[in-house]
Amino acid sequence: MPRETWLLFRHDLDVTLRQKAGVVIGMLQPLLFLVLFGPIFATFGTWETLVPGLIVQLGLMSAGMAGFGVVFDRRTGVLERMRVTPVGRLALLLGRVLNNVVTLVAQTLLLLAVAFAFGLRAPVLGLAAGLTLVAVLGAGLAALSYAIALTIDEHLFAPVMTTAVVPLLLLSGTFLPMSMAPGWLDGLSHASPFRYVLEALRELFHGRYLTGAVAAGVAVTLLFAAAGLAIGTRVHNREHA
Repeated sequence: MPRETWLLFRHDLDVTLRQKAGVVIGMLQPLLFLVLFGPIFATFGTWETLVPGLIVQLGLMSAGMAGFGVVFDRRTGVLERMRVTPVGRLALLLGRVLNNVVTLVAQTLLLLAVAFAFGLRAPVLGLAAGLTLVAVLGAGLAALSYAIALTIDEHLFAPVMTTAVVPLLLLSGTFLPMSMAPGWLDGLSHASPFRYVLEALRELFHGRYLTGAVAAGVAVTLLFAAAGLAIGTRVHNREHA
């Protein structure tokens, strides 16, 4: 299976590299927020608070929308052809997910490069730990996105996912910490796993590592990734049986 996963990853990565515009477009919205909203936010907040929120937004817009690949493969008949191949079903999923993780990390690095030009000053250790957290989160998001794309009608995937992204972003505290929100909204936001991930990233970018927020963020990220991969594997095996 490792060899099959690697071959499928290389194939998907080659396709992604031939479509460089797609990688840039995937990070366009967070980049616009960084350039147009960042200078305003910096007058009352810090870049180390804003940029982690934009990274979570990027994760939802990039890995969270990975299922579009399945929708396209279904329409072009690629999905049907893959069902009759001898390749392991888990490898089919992991190859895709690994490509999505690498793409997300590359997009995050590009976003960070621009953020440093604007004034971000996060420590190297915090950046490395944050990127690791983003990679694990991206794996769970991509796997869950594929599961949703394989489960619902292909015409519903885009409206369902784009509708879900907005409240998830707002409840995570992407643009402003949820501690600034009314009590009922702050309480509601605790139901979103992305709030915990975001709070951990903000701590790491401020150079604080051994805190409760970081521990909670790591735990939630690992649980979310495990659940996403488990659901993705189960749906993938069922649909490719």
